Amino acid sequence: MVQDTRELNRSAVLTQLLRDRPSSRKQIAAATGISQPTVTRAVDELISDGVLAEGEEIVVESRGRRARSIDLIGDRSYALGIDLGASSTRIVLVDLLAQPVRVSALPTPASLGPHELAHWLADQLRAVIPRQIWQRTNQVAIGLPGAVSQEDLSVSNAPNLPAVEDPGFLAALRDELGKPVHLDNDANYALLGEQRFGAAKDAPNAAMLTLGAGLGAGLAVEGKLLKGSRGLVGEFGQLPVGPMGSRLEHLVTGPGILSRAKEANVELNDPSELFAKDTSPLVRSLRAQFDQALLIVLMAIVVSCEPSTIVLGGGISKSLASELSQYEESLRTALRYAPKLTPAELGDFSGAAGAAVASLHAEYLAIGVQREALAALPGWATLTASALNQASA
Repeated sequence: MVQDTRELNRSAVLTQLLRDRPSSRKQIAAATGISQPTVTRAVDELISDGVLAEGEEIVVESRGRRARSIDLIGDRSYALGIDLGASSTRIVLVDLLAQPVRVSALPTPASLGPHELAHWLADQLRAVIPRQIWQRTNQVAIGLPGAVSQEDLSVSNAPNLPAVEDPGFLAALRDELGKPVHLDNDANYALLGEQRFGAAKDAPNAAMLTLGAGLGAGLAVEGKLLKGSRGLVGEFGQLPVGPMGSRLEHLVTGPGILSRAKEANVELNDPSELFAKDTSPLVRSLRAQFDQALLIVLMAIVVSCEPSTIVLGGGISKSLASELSQYEESLRTALRYAPKLTPAELGDFSGAAGAAVASLHAEYLAIGVQREALAALPGWATLTASALNQASA
């Protein structure tokens, strides 16, 4: 019981600092309801462990009494988030304070086999991250374009990047990196990024819809991602809703749009041409089919978790940014309710940023934060779109 109480006090101090930093012992005691002597013991232990450090004197009362500030040591450790897509791989490395340190994007060699892809990714990380920082990078999280089982981290439904379905990919990557590797669906991580730092940060009930080479959806209720044991939650692209049972994914993704255009003898050189103004009747017909399929996806999301916000990301969604209000109206007509539809605030880095948050959460657990506190952490706006842009410059 003594040990449990010590761990709870340690967690309370860390959680408060991860919400509001820097602070003083007295301020932490007031915010947590823990006695100041108990806070002092927890702080001293965390200083001894190299997690916290004392800073300058600060005024803590109107009378001018002073105390030492307490803060987390940002460069104590680093967390890495990766969005491994079929066309692009995005990398976001953050310190313990969720400040971006390295941000990078590069084309994915999707034709490689599982072991070769793992070796390629490890090589890219070594090229991007300095050795001294890599040695203090304790956690790695990777978002993948498929259903990721949380039971055994097996991957399915990733036709655009089949190498990641092979168990040899994860095994080889762990051998190459020598660090804990966490996996999840890329849309789940994209939603996590947007909820902590982007367009859904004020929406505990939210969803992420990614439309690009594939279709992905992440769902969150009361700030927590909904995950099934097999990773199939949100795999709406598998629904057979089109002619002859065509899957929904084939109606709204880039490859699907080009394939349907070819079947209809419509010349489209790029999926974005489907959304151009003043198109031919045949293109308008394909666009109508797309709109109906997208509405089905949006309705499926709404009836699944009643989000107040649906964030749209991916290449196809960029062509829809000016028309989101029309889809909202269609939802309102069909369901008498429409969530806010909004573009991803973190842009193409939503998934990598969310993966970095997942890595941070693993690191926070390792230093003593309780799991139930993670949903609201970190509590400051550091991993923003502007910060990502500056770190990638």
